[in-house]
Parts: sequence; C-alpha cells; structure tokens
Amino acid sequence: MANSNRQWLINGRPRGRPLQDDDFKWVETPVREPGEGEVLVRTLYLSFDPAQKGWMENIGGYVAPTEIGEVMRGSGVGEVVASGAPGLAVGDKVTGMLGWQAYATLPARDLNKVADDELLTANLGVLGTTGMTAFFGLNKIGKPFAGDTLVITGAAGATGSVVGQIGKIAGCRVIGVAGGEAKRRWLVDELGFDGAVDYKAGDVRAQVAELAPGGIDVLWDNVGGPIFNDLLSQIALHARVVVCGGISRYELGDMPAGPENYFNLIFKRARMEGFIVLDYMAEYPWARARMAQWIRQGRLRYKEDVQHGLENAPRTLGRLFQGENFGKQLLKVV
Repeated sequence: MANSNRQWLINGRPRGRPLQDDDFKWVETPVREPGEGEVLVRTLYLSFDPAQKGWMENIGGYVAPTEIGEVMRGSGVGEVVASGAPGLAVGDKVTGMLGWQAYATLPARDLNKVADDELLTANLGVLGTTGMTAFFGLNKIGKPFAGDTLVITGAAGATGSVVGQIGKIAGCRVIGVAGGEAKRRWLVDELGFDGAVDYKAGDVRAQVAELAPGGIDVLWDNVGGPIFNDLLSQIALHARVVVCGGISRYELGDMPAGPENYFNLIFKRARMEGFIVLDYMAEYPWARARMAQWIRQGRLRYKEDVQHGLENAPRTLGRLFQGENFGKQLLKVV
C-alpha cells in the first residue's frame, strides 16, 4: 500500500467565469489508515458532472457547502485495500464520494459494494446517479405515455442519452438536441432516437418544429438558457416539463434570466417541475436491476468518455463546459 496520497484541493470559487487552473491545488499527503468502521479505498475511476462547478461555488443548494482547502468532491469507484469494517473486505469494489484523490479513508456506511463485472464503470453513469436521474426524473415527473413526443436538451450527454432510450422503451417518439453532427448521428443511428437536431447549426426552434409538428408532450431540459426558452414555446396541451439541470447556469455562475415563454404553461395547461434524484434513493436497487437487465438485453446502450491520470482531473471537468465529452465523462485514476 502506498504511504503517500495524491489529492486535488479546492482553491477557488469560479463563480461567473470559466474554470481556471488555479481553482485547484495539487498536494501530496500521508495516507490515513482506517479506524473502526472505516475502510481505505484506492480510487480506480472518477465521475464528472457539471454540478461539481456549482459545488465549488456553493450554489448547489442541495449539498453541504464546500470549503477552500478541502479535497475536491467527486464520486468514484474504487477497491478496498484495508478494512476496519466487517461488511467490506480487501478486494471488494465500492462506489461513493471518494473525491479527487488516489486514496480515500471513509466510513463503510458511506460506500456501496458493487459487482466487479463488465458493468463496473457503469455504476458511475447509467447505473449510478446519472442513470437514476434519468429513470426517476422521466418516470416520476415526465410520466411518459406511449405515443408522446419527448424532446431532450443535452441529449448526447450521459443523462440525456439515457432519458431518450427509456422514452423509447416507454413507446415515445424521441427527439434530441445536441451539439455537433457526430452527436446528432449517434443519437439516431446508434441509440434509435426518432430525430435529432444540432443546436450549433442554428435555429433550434425551427429544427424541432419540423420534427415535432404536433408539439412537445414531455420536455426534458438539461441546459436552460435560450434553447430551453425556445422549446417552451412548442409544448403541447398538458405537457410535462422536467427541469433536470442547467449547464448554462453552471458556466455563468449567476442565476439565468427567467424563460420568457413560461406563460405558455398556462395556455397549454402544462406542468413544469424540478427534482433532486436523492429523493428516490430508497428505490435505487430495483431501478438499477431493471436498467442492468435492459443493458444486457441490448435495449439500453451507453457511451463512456474516459480520460486518464489523476493529474488531469481539472482539465477533465472542463471538458463538460466545452462540449468536448461524448457520453459519460470518466477519468481512470491510474
């Protein structure tokens, strides 16, 4: 076991601006042996999500505030290398909030044991918080019916791509909004979306209107900003609008302007609702089992964008805001 731990600490508050190199500080500290009820975990993979920038700015709202000098937060999958807890043994694979570090000493109660199989990294994406967000947000808030038109912003991302596939399983007509022709083709050719538009090609409203002339029954938004506002103008009668995230807000750091077309919720007798997936944690096990079954049946596909080396963690987070990632953004630590 290594005696030295490599870590990235929070060193700045990037509110209202892009991430910078000096927002993080690289340190090496001694590895702490686990006490009673704790385990020492060697981090194998880290997961990256836009909300992490919000955590640094303390605008997350639903998580405890961060402090300058603390290890940068992030979920990961790792291997137990020393254990002081009866429920976890050396060699077990676990997931949890490991942070941006090579080793994490944590209470066993804060970790979940996972199978060491071909779906190991999927526990950070399609079978992790990302997938649970898609599963419960669509089914609990979007309430899709067969024949509905489902439109998703950020559709080629880790969450959006799963939302669309679950929508197809539910019998919806699915249209994605993504950036770039490669992502647009992937949604249609690989994932089976009924249509997709490239927002970089301009006039998203016109592109979506052509594909969804009857309006949008379920609108899933991961982006916020002007695209979200444009699509609110095209919702159908009794539409359900699911507000999942807002990468435009995370990038700006300030509250975005309210959507001008929100009054269409009245005209269309529609509902717009936000949610936090942690509210459904008690139901995660059966949802994971269902989604793992879909993966093995070939009904649910996922894509992982894997970067390498803990030293590249800040740059890997930045990829999310440059639209560089293609699928779930991960980093292989060693």
